[in-house]
Amino acid sequence: MKRILALVLAVTATGIVATAGSATATKRSHALHVTKECGDYHGQVGEFCTITSSNISVIEPGMRVFYFAVPGPDGVLDSDIALSSGHGGATVGHVVLDLTTAQGRVTFSGGTGRFRGFRAKARVSVDKDGVWHWDGTYGFSRRNDDD
Repeated sequence: MKRILALVLAVTATGIVATAGSATATKRSHALHVTKECGDYHGQVGEFCTITSSNISVIEPGMRVFYFAVPGPDGVLDSDIALSSGHGGATVGHVVLDLTTAQGRVTFSGGTGRFRGFRAKARVSVDKDGVWHWDGTYGFSRRNDDD
């Protein structure tokens, strides 16, 4: 009887931990919506786009996204990038963007200052007005850094 009780308690505890773990994982992944304008980006290394809006406080209007590669002859930009707040940190990432279709993916992983533990994955697109969009998810590796 003691063995059965121990087994039931172990299974119950495992279920509670699994449920709590999945709730935490869900809570730590949030919707990301960012817009940017790229009037200062002409396809050269070191040029940038400027954030115009964001639904999260760590990414503010006026921040710059710097690009570290030029588009290839096939019209695809496959570049490391950095999103800098100037003061307060930066995060590094990577973008793969087909410039002929204006569709792609961007990812960020880690950073400094306010971006410590930051991670994000988003779809990249441009609207009819020339405004670029990142739509995806973000989170922080540490709970107390979450927005």
